[in-house]
Amino acid sequence: MSKELPDRLPELLETFFCHRLRAQQAVSAHTLCSYRDTFRLLLRFVEQKTGRAPSQQRLQDWNPSRLLQFLDHIEQQRGCQVRTRNSRLAAIRTFMRYVAQQEPSAVALTQSVLAIPMKRFDRPLLGHLSRPELEAILAATDSTTPSGRRDHLLMSLLYNTGARVSEILALQRQHVRQQPTPVIEITGKGRKQRLLPLWKSTAHELKTHLAGLPPDPATFIFINRFGQTLSRSGVEKRLRLAVRRALPA
Repeated sequence: MSKELPDRLPELLETFFCHRLRAQQAVSAHTLCSYRDTFRLLLRFVEQKTGRAPSQQRLQDWNPSRLLQFLDHIEQQRGCQVRTRNSRLAAIRTFMRYVAQQEPSAVALTQSVLAIPMKRFDRPLLGHLSRPELEAILAATDSTTPSGRRDHLLMSLLYNTGARVSEILALQRQHVRQQPTPVIEITGKGRKQRLLPLWKSTAHELKTHLAGLPPDPATFIFINRFGQTLSRSGVEKRLRLAVRRALPA
């Protein structure tokens, strides 16, 4: 790749997040988190390969060969599924389209990256759990710990509402309404909003959980032990743990 490319990668990343995604496109908080995680992982990977810190990395460091190595790393070393790989690639593609507009001298690089194909995969038919199986998973969460109580609430909301994991993780305090009847406000794909009613048991559990969170309306309901919004991979790990505990010995 040409060595004449200007070293504007940190600047382009900053303007991509602050101006393109937030100010111009006003993407959802979940999308921002997904993009943030993608580039955090990519910056760390490139640092390991080149020895250059994120603030020192250059556009040519993100060439197709290295990006393919990164995508392989996502699958093989991190154990992610093809769906996650494709999600990471989609974020990189969006950024490269932005780079092509802002830095014409990088068009050759961006076009070669945009040519990286999505990976095809089989889409298995989704099954469903019986009520006893769901109740066994809920019972397997540890109600004696904060994380266990959080997990029980998370799975109860998923069970109660049928919402997507990403929709539940995007919930903030301001999206919960206790009166006149308990509901949560969900923003789905295409920014479509809907109100989902809660069972009394779920509403009571949610109210108890909210009592332990900061009063700021923008406070996310589900956070990890570091105070950050819980990720999809974090939910998957917690669910797998609950399933293992629910299985008969």
